[in-house]
Amino acid sequence: MQQNQPRSTQTSWVTPIAYAVVLLLGIGIGIFLKGSFSIGFPSLDSNSAMDEIIELVKSKYVDQVNLDSTQTKVADFYLGQLDPHSVYIPPADLVEVNEQLQPNFKGIGIEFQQFRDSVFVSYVIPGGPAAKVGLKTGDILLTVDDTVKLSGNKLDGEAIKQKIKGPAEESLKLSVLRNQQKMTFNLTRASVPVSPIDAAYMLSDTIGYIKIDKFADRTYEAFMQALEPLLKKGMKSLVIDLRGNGGGLLSEAVGIVDELLAGNKLIVYTEGLHAPRVNYYSKREGLFETGGLTILMDETSASASEVLAGALQDWDRAKVVGRRSYGKGLVQQQFRLSNGGALRLTTAKYFTPLGRNIQRPYKNGKMAYEHDFLERMVQSNEGNIDTASVGKAYKTPKGNTVYGGGGIIPNQWLPTNALYADSNYANLYVQGSMNEFVLQYYLTAQKSINQYPSVQAFVADYAKQDLTKSLDQYLRKTKQKGLPASMLQNPLLHQQLVAYLARCKWHKQGYYEAINLMDNHFKSVVKN
Repeated sequence: MQQNQPRSTQTSWVTPIAYAVVLLLGIGIGIFLKGSFSIGFPSLDSNSAMDEIIELVKSKYVDQVNLDSTQTKVADFYLGQLDPHSVYIPPADLVEVNEQLQPNFKGIGIEFQQFRDSVFVSYVIPGGPAAKVGLKTGDILLTVDDTVKLSGNKLDGEAIKQKIKGPAEESLKLSVLRNQQKMTFNLTRASVPVSPIDAAYMLSDTIGYIKIDKFADRTYEAFMQALEPLLKKGMKSLVIDLRGNGGGLLSEAVGIVDELLAGNKLIVYTEGLHAPRVNYYSKREGLFETGGLTILMDETSASASEVLAGALQDWDRAKVVGRRSYGKGLVQQQFRLSNGGALRLTTAKYFTPLGRNIQRPYKNGKMAYEHDFLERMVQSNEGNIDTASVGKAYKTPKGNTVYGGGGIIPNQWLPTNALYADSNYANLYVQGSMNEFVLQYYLTAQKSINQYPSVQAFVADYAKQDLTKSLDQYLRKTKQKGLPASMLQNPLLHQQLVAYLARCKWHKQGYYEAINLMDNHFKSVVKN
């Protein structure tokens, strides 16, 4: 799945944050067909110009050349003449890139955050190797196998991750600092499950909520495991949150739509110059075909997310709420290469039941393509309603107008959090100062926070706390710039701090429960 964002003084912060989104989504965004396919390429004997140039550089160039890097640049340039989503994946990146669509990863089962020269455990995944030996939130990672130094080194997050990760069943010794005491743990790496469902709970007696992070392998299965308990609790209406979901496997999105759409109806079809049309239909009786249904989307909802929303919008099954989605209507297939890398090549377009291809134009090049996305993020953060009706208009069975060629346009607009348009907040976010404060606050108040029986009880109490003042004091104490008056008085910053604190105890589920409880715009949508 994929995505992309500059502007006035107030919104100049968008550049680092949005480009981070672009980079994260750049490889990750999209619709992918399951599986990886081998493909044969001609050898150098074929005398293709590209092969000849690379061979001559390797054998004749005046200086030493990193051939892998050179080939990557050549591939990127060549693919850049095609579409924005066909990408070359170097061998060194392939394992991690493929893990994005897997229901697990190989490691010890922790999340960490790096503040200055220290690496803190921010979450221990229940049932994982780290949890089994007793690692705790707040532990400072010191060394791996006595030789690899983590804290005290200027390693980036990716480098730290690579030092900890490794093949399943491989052992390692991890030294940590806890309450000023050094402790050593012997662990065996394992396959650690990662749920693609960030949260699933009842918003009210009759309204359920499911937040889908991505359409990875077994997302449909995880969705069903989340849906069934909600139905048993009396759910009559469902909110599916696809904000920030860059897509994934087409089959997983189709499976979920099949549970929500009655009858033998077309969900999506794919077609390309060398790929004959393939239709995907709802086939079986679904668990939730008639109740109320709301789909939440934003600018970063892409690809498989748009397939799901587009199908349900075309059939008048769901109300789409939020902001215009990313606009990716291309399908990628992954091919293994002889050097150990892979090519994700666009092989088809996908179309909604009404025949919409929601792909944004990209004929002006990748830079213009990305700038369009970034500009839209800026406009949203400034509170401007996106009224664009790009492409051809289509009529749904109930006579509603929908459009192709530029993403899914919502039935109801939902503004972005105004906090995100504040440059001061962006600085806190980018520098990691806010996350640092939240973790340290949690470690100090952990005993009292752990006594709260539910997120609701926690939020009800902490809504009265002055966390912004505490953040300001922490920043000044650690010799950082304090908060300006506008931030000290901003209730949205306080809400973010409360939600991040909830995440420390209840993980992602806690964050979404907390932020949804405090977000008035969200609550108004749910009521309607």
